[in-house]
Amino acid sequence: MNPPFQIHRSPPIPRGAIPDAETGDCIYLVKNVPFLRATQQIRLLAAKASLSNKHLILMTPAACRIDGPLEDLMRNQPQIVRRGELR
Repeated sequence: MNPPFQIHRSPPIPRGAIPDAETGDCIYLVKNVPFLRATQQIRLLAAKASLSNKHLILMTPAACRIDGPLEDLMRNQPQIVRRGELR
């Protein structure tokens, strides 16, 4: 039995992330949140920073808490992922 509507399946879309700012040696991502997790956006930008020999700077408020997996990523890759403070 055929459904009364047609199902359209789009091809897979490659994932990507755009930083808030980028300089010669740093990629900046600004997050004004109380709690930050290791999202797909952060993981993709960390990979981009690693491949281009740059640093990913996560700009967050001082009171922002960091989730466990993101804390592990920052601890294991201190030369790549760093935290900056929003003012």
